[in-house]
Amino acid sequence: MTRIEELIKAKIPCPETGIEIRHTLCDICSPSSHCGVDAYVKDGVIIKVEGTKDHPLNKGLLCTKGAANRQYIYREDRIKTPLKRTGPKGSGSFEPITWEEAYQTIASKLLAAKAEYGAQSVQFFSGYSKWYRPILQRLAYSFGTPNYGTESSSCFTSGLMAWQTATASPARPDMKNTKLFLGWAHNPYFSGYLGAKSTERLKKAGCKFIIVDTMYTQTAEKIADLFLQPKPGTDGALALAIANVLIQNGWIDKEYIDQYVHGFEEYAQYCRGFNETNVEELTGVPYEKVLAAAQMIHENGPISVRESSAPLAHHINGMQNYRAIMALTAITGSYDKKGGQMPVEFTYVHQASGYHTLEHEFVAEARKAPMADPVGAKRFPLWNLLEHETQSMDISRQILEETPYPLKAIVAFGMNFRMFPDSEKMKRALEQLDFFVDTDLFMTDTCQYADIVLPACSSFEREEFKSYPGGYAFYTKPVIEPLYESKPDTTIMCDLANYLNLDDPLLRKGYRACLEYILSPISYTVDQLQEANVPLKVPEFKPHQEMAALKRGLKTPTGKFELKSELIAAHPEWGLDPLPTYREPLDSIDEEMYPFTLTSGGRLPNALHSRLHDVSWLRSLRPKAMADLNPDDAKNMGIAQDDVIEISTPAGSVTVCANLSYHNPPGLVSLYHDYREANFNNLVDCGRLDPYSGFPAVRSNRCRVAKKGDFHEKNDSGL
Repeated sequence: MTRIEELIKAKIPCPETGIEIRHTLCDICSPSSHCGVDAYVKDGVIIKVEGTKDHPLNKGLLCTKGAANRQYIYREDRIKTPLKRTGPKGSGSFEPITWEEAYQTIASKLLAAKAEYGAQSVQFFSGYSKWYRPILQRLAYSFGTPNYGTESSSCFTSGLMAWQTATASPARPDMKNTKLFLGWAHNPYFSGYLGAKSTERLKKAGCKFIIVDTMYTQTAEKIADLFLQPKPGTDGALALAIANVLIQNGWIDKEYIDQYVHGFEEYAQYCRGFNETNVEELTGVPYEKVLAAAQMIHENGPISVRESSAPLAHHINGMQNYRAIMALTAITGSYDKKGGQMPVEFTYVHQASGYHTLEHEFVAEARKAPMADPVGAKRFPLWNLLEHETQSMDISRQILEETPYPLKAIVAFGMNFRMFPDSEKMKRALEQLDFFVDTDLFMTDTCQYADIVLPACSSFEREEFKSYPGGYAFYTKPVIEPLYESKPDTTIMCDLANYLNLDDPLLRKGYRACLEYILSPISYTVDQLQEANVPLKVPEFKPHQEMAALKRGLKTPTGKFELKSELIAAHPEWGLDPLPTYREPLDSIDEEMYPFTLTSGGRLPNALHSRLHDVSWLRSLRPKAMADLNPDDAKNMGIAQDDVIEISTPAGSVTVCANLSYHNPPGLVSLYHDYREANFNNLVDCGRLDPYSGFPAVRSNRCRVAKKGDFHEKNDSGL
C-alpha cells in the first residue's frame, strides 16, 4: 500500500488525499443542541464525521445519533425528485415531475382553495425541525391563513405556557451556580447527552441532587442524593406536598414572597390538602421521602429546577403539574436568583442566547387582520391566547367534521401522522383532504398520502442560521451539494411565495434576505457569520443580571410571579383553575380489565422519535420494537425476556417484544414510540387532551398485557 493509499484509508485531510474538513451542525436532535460537526469530504462525498473541538456547545463531542449522520444522509430512501401521486392515497404510486410542475400545481391548488373556502382552509405545518419556522410562519400569514402549526403542539410549548401564565416569560436553571439541583425527568445519559458531563461536574463540586422520575434511570443511579419515584402524571401532587412541608415548617422566603409573589395565601391553603394522609396513595412516594426532599431544599437553596416539558406535559393534567413544580422556585425565593431559576428571553427559534433579533417582528408584520380563529382556538382558548397558532392536536377533528370551517389543504414540512394520538384518525383525515403536500428527506409513510412530495436537504447540504447560549451566532455553509434534486426547506418556502405571487417582497427575496432583516440588531452581517466557519460571540450579548426581572416588574397582570394566574382568572368561562391545582391523570375505566399504567416517550440513546429507526447502525442497538416490564410483573404473567406480548387499551392494541428491567417499577409498562410496526399513538384516545395546553396524554394510560395468544383464549372462555 502506498503512502497516499494509507493516508486515504486513515481519512487524513491533506492536499495529497484531497480530503477536506468542512464545518456544519447536526440537526437530528433537539434544537437546544445542534452540535458542531466536522465533515470529512472527499470528491463531494462525506466519508467521516466528528464533533467540532472548538464549538462552544459540544466541544468535540457527538452522541450516537450525531455520529451516524453519514448513514442518515445517504439512506437509500432519500427522495430524489419532486413526485406526483398517480394511485390512491397510501398506495405508494408516484411519478417524478419537475420542480416547475410541482410549484405550479401547488400554487394553483392553494389559490383555488383560498378562492372557494377562504385562506383559512389551508394549513401550513412543520414537523420536528425548527430552523426554518419563522420563514414558514410568515409564509402562512402572508398567504392569509392563521393556520400555521407545528409538532410543538405536543412538545415543549406546554411548559412555555406554564411559565407565561406565571412570569410572562420562560426561565432556565442556573446549573453552574446551584447548590441543589431538582432534576424532574432529568436523564441526560439518554436525552441531551451534553447535560451528563455538566451534571457529573456539579456532583464532584458538591452540588446536591434530587432526581424525580417514574423510572429508575441512569441519572438516579449515578447522581441522585435523593430519588423520588412518583406514578406517571402525579408530579403535581408530589410538588404540592413538598410545598406544604416547606410552608408548614416556615422553610420559605416570606420577605421575597411578600414583595414578588402573587396569590401565595390561596396557594398555601390549597397545598394543605397534600400531606401525610394521602401523598403516598396519590403518588406512590413515601411521605418520609417528601419530608427529606423539603429538608434538602431548605438546607441547600436556592434551588435550580430542570422541569422537562415533554414528560411532564404529556398527561391530561400536564400543564398544571408543571406549574406546581415551578411554584417551588417562587416560595423558596429561587426565581431570578443566582443558582436558582433565571428568566430568559428567546433569541431565535426558542433558543435563549442573550442577544436580541427581530424574529417576532419578522413574523408579526406579515399577520394581516382580520383573520379567522386558528384550528383548536375554541377548544383550547388558553393555548390560542398565548400561542396564536394552530393547536395541531385538533387538526384531524376539524378536517373530518369541517367545523367551525372546512380545512381543505395542508402544506407540510416533515409531517408524521404517527405523532398524533389515534394516528389512524389522522390518516383518515389526510385521505379526506382535497390537497396535501409533504416535504421530507425520506419517503415516509405520511408522504404516501400526499398529492405532491418534495425532496428536502439535510443540514449538511444547506446554509442555516443558529444561535447558541452564551451569545453565540453561527451561519453554516453547505459541506456538500444538495443530493439529487433536493432543496433546502427555506428555498422551497420562498419559491412558493413567488409562485403564489404573495405581497411579501422580503420573503420573495429568499432566506438570506430574511435573515439579514432578522439579524439587523447585531453587529455581524450574515456574510461575516458565514465566513467564520464556527460560532462567533455576538458583541450585543448581555447576560441576565440577578433580580433584574423582578425589580423592574414582570410582564404579568400583577407584575409579580403569579401562583394564582390572573390571566386565567380573567376568563372563568374557560373552566380552568388559576391556581396550580391537581387532578388524577388516569381515567376511571375498568382497572381489572386494564390493570397496568402505560407510558411512552422515554428516550433511547440510539433513537429520536422515528427519525433514526431506518439507520442501520442505530437500529442494530435495539432492532426490535420492545416494551419494558418489571420482571416481577412479567413472572406473574408467565412472560420471559423477548417473548411476544400484546398491549391493549380501549383505543387499540400493538404486538411487541418484552424487555424485562427492574428500572421499570411494578405496574408500569413503558413502550418506546414511533416504531412503524408498533405505533404507540394508536393506543391513545385522541380525546384525552390537557384542557390547558391541548397536549395528548401519551404518558399515562391504562392498559392490559398478555403473552401473545393468551388474551384471546381468555376472551373465548368468557373472561
